Amino acid sequence: MSADIPSKQTGNYSYEQTDWMAIPAGLMAGEDNQHLTRRQLKTWPLVLAAKQVPYRSERAPSSHWELHVPAPYYLLACRELQHYEEENRNWPPPAISIETTENTTITLWLLILLALFHNLTTHQIHFSIFQNVDWFSAGNADAQKILAGQWWRTITSLTLHSGPLHLTGNIIFGGIIITRLAHLLRSGPAWLLTIVSAALANFLNALAHDQQYHSIGFSTAVFSALAILCVSTMKLQTRRSWRRWLLPLMAGCALLALLGTSGEQTDLGAHLFGFLSGLACAAIGLKTKIPGQLTAHLNAALGLVTAVMVVGSWILALNLFNL
Repeated sequence: MSADIPSKQTGNYSYEQTDWMAIPAGLMAGEDNQHLTRRQLKTWPLVLAAKQVPYRSERAPSSHWELHVPAPYYLLACRELQHYEEENRNWPPPAISIETTENTTITLWLLILLALFHNLTTHQIHFSIFQNVDWFSAGNADAQKILAGQWWRTITSLTLHSGPLHLTGNIIFGGIIITRLAHLLRSGPAWLLTIVSAALANFLNALAHDQQYHSIGFSTAVFSALAILCVSTMKLQTRRSWRRWLLPLMAGCALLALLGTSGEQTDLGAHLFGFLSGLACAAIGLKTKIPGQLTAHLNAALGLVTAVMVVGSWILALNLFNL
């Protein structure tokens, strides 16, 4: 007898004078043409013990193992085991087949470009087309100007940072979150949802503040990505358990409370609206199916749309067509 298969011992129960009935693999009376699997022999005794149902295992004449319960407990045992099997029918979820190397590389390169752009904006690197440009004045999330129609500031402000520490924190934390998000959704949908929801968050933040409000930084997009990651993880939960669905969301809220509210210069409104808009955009964007099943061409197209949004916003901010 295998060491991990329960023997005739049934805990503290003693029903030697009671008729014992074998539980069929199909959990229905009369379905005795199947043998219990090794998984059933391991997990079913745990379920029965949790429900205080006496049981014992015996080797049948055909040399396979059977699980027996007293006759008065037979229907209860079958019902509890059937309920357990229904809850765990699709667990664990199937592995997601996504080309992660490609998506990680794209995300890392975009974060490197964000760092290089920071050097361009802070060290006044001169190019023929970018001479004497006040990047922060042109691209920050100025609430008054955003509400006056300069919507592109909701995007350009995401690419500006106040200093190396500000930039490094966003790259490290954002790199972890967005890389994982790109593994689930692929890089195109991941970045598009992140930028769109972050832009929406900056607009909502402008509405919530007075007209003297200004903001910069990629942290709004980081918390949008965190919310999208939570929703994406919830979508991948195949078990119909509200506890498992809420677990990623609760983890995201905990990270928001832990990392999004610390520091004297922390823009709590931007982080909060980033997280909330990320939840909303992800719920809409992932309504039909997980974008991880998109074709390579559509994934690239969504990535191109995201790039056009960012570059186009800076073209509008700098008014390059009139230079």
